Amino acid sequence: MRPDSRPVTFTINLPTLPDEAVIEIQDFLFEILELFETHYGRQIQRFLDDYSASNIVYSNPQANLTEDDPPF
Repeated sequence: MRPDSRPVTFTINLPTLPDEAVIEIQDFLFEILELFETHYGRQIQRFLDDYSASNIVYSNPQANLTEDDPPF
């Protein structure tokens, strides 16, 4: 995230590709993602655990929602 927290938008003009090329690229991207998750998996899981809803501390105990209390 950038320090000023303003979103950056950009457009990537992707070319038209043959079906086989699209599948090959997709397989490559999945393999890269798998390698990334294998290498950084513990860090990813630690981050997600730290910020999961079950670890949130509410300042107002009444703010905790129960199953029969609708969110709206």
